[in-house]
Amino acid sequence: MTRKDIWALAGRVLFLNENESVPFDTRVWQECLALREDGWDVHVICPLGDKEDSELESRIDGISIYRYPLRAATGGPWGYAREYGQALFHTYRLARRIRDVDVVHASNPPDLMFLVAMALKRRGARFIFDHHDVVPELYLSRFSRGKDLLYRGVCWLERRTFATADVVIATNESYREVAIKRGRVDPERIFVVRNAPRGDRVKAVMADQSLARGKPYLLCYLGTMGPQDGVDYAIRALSLLRDDIGRQDWHAAFIGGGDCVSELRTLTTRLGLDSMISFTGRICDEELMRYLSTADVCMAPDPLNPLNNVSSMTKIIEYMTVGKPIVSFDLRETRFTAADAASYAQPNSELDFARMIAELLDDPERRRRMGLAGQARAQGMLSWETSRRSLLAAYQEVMRTAPVP
Repeated sequence: MTRKDIWALAGRVLFLNENESVPFDTRVWQECLALREDGWDVHVICPLGDKEDSELESRIDGISIYRYPLRAATGGPWGYAREYGQALFHTYRLARRIRDVDVVHASNPPDLMFLVAMALKRRGARFIFDHHDVVPELYLSRFSRGKDLLYRGVCWLERRTFATADVVIATNESYREVAIKRGRVDPERIFVVRNAPRGDRVKAVMADQSLARGKPYLLCYLGTMGPQDGVDYAIRALSLLRDDIGRQDWHAAFIGGGDCVSELRTLTTRLGLDSMISFTGRICDEELMRYLSTADVCMAPDPLNPLNNVSSMTKIIEYMTVGKPIVSFDLRETRFTAADAASYAQPNSELDFARMIAELLDDPERRRRMGLAGQARAQGMLSWETSRRSLLAAYQEVMRTAPVP
């Protein structure tokens, strides 16, 4: 598809994103920028951010953003039901203000935005479902309730979302398989757009050894710190690295925020690791690049569960882009993404995770080879430019086919 073709197709697109604010959600923001650069009039509805993205309305880089207040979920699955209900109300309220929408581009969780899309489809819009999370697996992984009534409700919402979508965007081949088998989506209407950072946002800078707090080595974790992200596994592994393996020549930085930060700080204190672990909170891209460029080993402690095994973690490709070796548990999609850029510990074994870190710290040549292998994949088949082409192909498809009723 040529640039001329894209401009001929371009119209007005409305992004619906409940999980994070925009532009803080880098995947959604990169998609917005790619479409704006190719002639689309881009609008976004999302929640307010905690610190950043704090204005109810803003216009950034030619993109109009409308935000609403949202109280984060507490108290288990019913807390999420309240959060999602509020989000649905505000999203529908704001969407009614935006006229002449050609494409509604909604991401999940939750699998509820198809309801807003249905209302806009009655005005002639088409619906692209951007499948960020397999929510039934997320439910099983986050709550110990099994396949109860709420689980069956979650599965029904997923089926309705797939059925309503004119085109589906999947983040990897596992999600594509879910869309085909569970969603019964025509494979020709599914496009894989992988998580990948823009080259102008993630790139190596000069290392800053002061970040290691006087130790020879710096370990880094980047990302959300929620119940399913496994940061507690990493902290316990670091305790074993110190106590069972006898290594105290490192400092670890945990970068990001999330629901579990307070509990993770408590765990760090209980294990006597306060002097060896720091929590930076969310930081700007410039500071993040200083940490990643200095890191000797990066950690991806997502445990094996129904969600993580089929999900592509954004932090993996960001580590690879900066050329850093990774220690991860052996998960299906992580192994596909990282390939030779990671050492794979036995799933959910904190001691094996610690041993993998120790082995890499002792082998600088292997760390160098792994970093180069990761960079090659991140700049080639897994690059944002590759994903961008797939995104634009999805829009070409949705504009040339009749909408799903």
